[in-house]
This record gives sequence, structure tokens and C-alpha cells, in this order.
Amino acid sequence: MEFFSQLANYSFPMAVAAFLLVRIEGKLEELNKSLNELTQVIAGKELS
Repeated sequence: MEFFSQLANYSFPMAVAAFLLVRIEGKLEELNKSLNELTQVIAGKELS
């Protein structure tokens, strides 16, 4: 019984954290792309 209790206590937070990391990863990539474009615009270079 103790094993299942510990499993429930640790696996749920790890699953939530993994889910959030996967969801946020795409948004971070998009933010990085936007920041790179903004840097190029500020520097006066053309966007590719």
C-alpha cells in the first residue's frame, strides 16, 4: 500500500511538469524566433 501511495504522490507532479514543459516548448521557440526577428529589424537588416 505504501508503494502505491508514494507512486501517486510523485508520479502526478512529474506528469504535470512534463506536460507543461511540452506545451511551453513550442511557445518558447516561437518567442525566440520573434526576438531574433526583432533584433534584425532593430539592427536594420532585412528579414529572411
